[in-house]
Amino acid sequence: MDKPTINPYFALIVGVLSVSTSAIFVKLSSADAAVIAFYRLLFSVVIMIPIFFPKYMKELFVMNTKDWIFSIIAGVFLAFHFILWFESLNYTTVASSTVLVTLQPLFAFIGTFFLFNERFSAKAIFCGFAAIIGSVIISWGDFQISGSALYGDFLALAACALITAYLLFGQEVRKRISLITYTFTVYFISTVVLFVYVLLSESALYPYPSIDWLYFILLAIIPTLLGHTLFNWSLKWLSTSTISMAILFEPVGAAILAVYILSEKIIWTQITGGLIIIVSVTLFLVQEKRSKVVQGLE
Repeated sequence: MDKPTINPYFALIVGVLSVSTSAIFVKLSSADAAVIAFYRLLFSVVIMIPIFFPKYMKELFVMNTKDWIFSIIAGVFLAFHFILWFESLNYTTVASSTVLVTLQPLFAFIGTFFLFNERFSAKAIFCGFAAIIGSVIISWGDFQISGSALYGDFLALAACALITAYLLFGQEVRKRISLITYTFTVYFISTVVLFVYVLLSESALYPYPSIDWLYFILLAIIPTLLGHTLFNWSLKWLSTSTISMAILFEPVGAAILAVYILSEKIIWTQITGGLIIIVSVTLFLVQEKRSKVVQGLE
């Protein structure tokens, strides 16, 4: 294996810090959630065009009907994931929203249980229940603050379920299509879906202050293209489990940024529930990694 030009663990840290900025830019913007999501993906697609054309364009013609159907479904789920997650930030804190979205690995394994009849160990199930308890603690604390904060928590959980569905449909297509082609295709589909949604909801696409346009572009560059690109680059030298566990620290970075940039206060239920979720999901991933090694799946 080639020697990496930079330390992959350093790239992973930069990737986590990059995705941690996502919720901050959303909170700073004055636009509606769907509009922010639309411009985030639109600018991502525009930036990817020189990379996609003409080298990867030919792959579009080898995608079969199933690939297109799954890509469209994935694109729809991704679009509504962003709408619900960004909307949740209008009601609850960055800390609560981002922590609840990190439950994605649990949603993924629940999905594989029902779709592929995958079984889990008792330890993994215990970790799953512990993570759910952590989310309940966060929600209980937010309910003490206001009913709207609890509503924001539910939106974040729904967004988590949608991103899981997006990944489950996408993993089948990714077995045959390159990362660049799949990403460009799904982002383009999501952009179209979001554009239609914005028109139907009669949200304004313009005008916005110059600072908002800067946030839209930064959302496309930093958390979307830089953050996730570094994760995908790191996969050549680091395991998927390592990267998955690193991503769990996104809420930590986001919460710290929210304290200093947005002056948000973190209450004890968010700290307690967040720590329970992060530790539980980490142990859950470690347990599943060991199970797959024992079964000879990795």
